[in-house]
Amino acid sequence: VSRAIKEWTSGYPNKAIKEVILHTGQHYDKNMSEVFFKELDIPRPKYNLSIGSGAHCAQIALMLSGIERVLLREEPDMVLVYGDTNSTLAGALAAKKLGLLLAHIEAGLRSFNMAMPEEVNRIVTDRISDLLFCPSKISIDNLRREGITSGVHLTGDVMYDSIMFYREKAEKKSSVLKRLVLSDKRYVLATIHRAENTDRALRLQGIFSALETISSDIEVVVPLHPRTVKMLKKNRGSIRAGSLKIIDPVSYLDMIMLERHAAVIMTDSGGVQKEAYFNRVPCITLRDETEWVETSSGGRNVIVGAVKEPILKAYEKVKKNRTVDYDENIYGDGKASRRIVKLIACRGREK
Repeated sequence: VSRAIKEWTSGYPNKAIKEVILHTGQHYDKNMSEVFFKELDIPRPKYNLSIGSGAHCAQIALMLSGIERVLLREEPDMVLVYGDTNSTLAGALAAKKLGLLLAHIEAGLRSFNMAMPEEVNRIVTDRISDLLFCPSKISIDNLRREGITSGVHLTGDVMYDSIMFYREKAEKKSSVLKRLVLSDKRYVLATIHRAENTDRALRLQGIFSALETISSDIEVVVPLHPRTVKMLKKNRGSIRAGSLKIIDPVSYLDMIMLERHAAVIMTDSGGVQKEAYFNRVPCITLRDETEWVETSSGGRNVIVGAVKEPILKAYEKVKKNRTVDYDENIYGDGKASRRIVKLIACRGREK
C-alpha cells in the first residue's frame, strides 16, 4: 500500500497523499518487526509507541492513549488500519472517538468464533469503519449479513500483491534453503503462535506430538514465535520437540522461500494459510476454524484443530492428494493496493 501511495502521488501530484506511519510496537521482536521495514523498503514509521506485549485490555489502553496523542498532533484526513490485531482495534477506536474517517483493510473476515480476540477486533472495526476494503466476495457477503453495505468495496488482497511483487526477489536474494540444508519439496513447514494453541497445554502437546511423528517421515522446520518458545519452556516435561528443526523467526523473503519450496505447510496463522494458497502448497490449519474460508475448498487447506490423530490423518491425506486446483483467482489480480489507494484519494468514490 505504501508503494501504491508513492505511485499515485507521482502520477497525480494535484491529488497527492501524504502517508504518516504509526507503529504501535505490538510486534516488537527484531525478527518480526524491524526486518520487515528494512527488507520490504517500507518507509520508517514516524511514530513508534513501543507498547510491547501485555494483557489485551492493558495493551489496547496504552495504544489508545498513544494513538490519540499522535492523531491530535497530525490531524489526518483519514486513518487506515490493517487486519485484526489489537493495534487495528485501538487505531479504529481512537480515530472514531476523534471524528475522523476510518478505512479498514481486510474487512469482512469472520471465523465465527468469538473466543478469538481477533474476531472481536474484526467485528468492532468493521462496524465503525467508513471505508471497508474486502479481499474476497465472501467477506462482502459477511458484511451484508450484518447490515453493513455502505462504503464496502471488493478490492482483492494486498497480501497477494506483496507475494506477486517479492516472489522473484526472494528467489534471488534469500539463502535460507542453503543455510538450513533443505531440498525442494522435502520438508514440512510449521508455524504455531496463536494463544488458543500456545496457552493451552493439551493443544500445544497435541500439535507438537503430531509434528514429532511426522518428522520420522519428512523433515519438519518450525520458525518459533517468542510466545511459543515461552510456553514450550514452561511445558518442557510434557512436550517434546527434539526431532524438529527449530529455528528463529525468519524474514519475509526467507519465509516466502520456505513456503514456496515446502511439501506441506502446517500453521495456525491466517496469513500463512493464504500464502500457502498463493504459493500452491497444500496447507493443514491447526485450528478449529478459519476466517480465510475460501482456501478450504478443493483440498487446498484442511482444517484439523490441535489433536494428534486428526493432524496425522490430514497429513497422510494431503501427502497423497496430487489433484488440488490452485487456478481459481479468489483474492484478486495483484492490484488490490492500487484500488485501495485510488478509493482513499477519492474518498470511496469508484470514479
